Amino acid sequence: MRLGVNVPNFGPGTDPGILRQWALTVEGLGFDLLMVSDHVAITPDVAEQYPAPFYEPFTTLAWLAGVTSRIGLGTTVLIVPYRHPLLVARMAANLNDLSGGRLVLGVGVGWARQEFEALGVAHERRGRLTDDHLAVIRAAWADEGDYRSGGVPIWVGGGSDAALRRAVRFGEAWHPLRNTVPWLRERLPRLKAIAADQRRPVPAFAPRILLRLTGSPVTGPDRPAGEGTIEQVTGDLEELRLLGAETVVLDPFAGDPEETRRPEAAWEMLASVAAAWAGRSERH
Repeated sequence: MRLGVNVPNFGPGTDPGILRQWALTVEGLGFDLLMVSDHVAITPDVAEQYPAPFYEPFTTLAWLAGVTSRIGLGTTVLIVPYRHPLLVARMAANLNDLSGGRLVLGVGVGWARQEFEALGVAHERRGRLTDDHLAVIRAAWADEGDYRSGGVPIWVGGGSDAALRRAVRFGEAWHPLRNTVPWLRERLPRLKAIAADQRRPVPAFAPRILLRLTGSPVTGPDRPAGEGTIEQVTGDLEELRLLGAETVVLDPFAGDPEETRRPEAAWEMLASVAAAWAGRSERH
């Protein structure tokens, strides 16, 4: 099972130097994938959670492709309705080629109503627009004479039935974000049922989970996967592996933008997990 990291490309502590340090640290620790998030217009609803500066994902990943040499690069998640689908197809295909085939295109429908309004996109039609755009992106990539995607995998975020149908129709993987292990265990049979109904293959399972290490165990049915002691976190990873996860993306951002001023705390957590997971894998 591969491990990835969601790197904060936003917040008061984020600048080009910090992003470079993030990339080199994550690659140096042996992680397989580095992913960043997406917002275009930092409207009040976005800024409340993800304040400026917010580095646009394609340009950020293109720069980090030159900083790194091995690690995969991806979006978790690109908000599909925000950009013309042919532009997304072109940028993704070019970035994949320029990086040596390292791109993963994680996608979602978005949520920030004010940002949709600022971009002139209908918030209430975001699901239908996402499906339509993904169909165009797939068709553009199929035209090898004009778009050379090199086989960019699409990971589809979301947990609703509509998102699962989207993952089955368009995705190489289902990419749910920050859930509990029991919730994920309950939803996987639904994904398989939808795939059977559509007579399509079941997408791979590639969840993104929180990473927050604590000194004492976190209890309760609502404990998010990835929160707790190092033993709990590696136990969650093992459970996800047994559920069929091919990749798990760790998200060390716990919600306070001030965390971006102190990335060393996240790096220490990631180092602990990398070492513990490597040791567990060697024992098994």
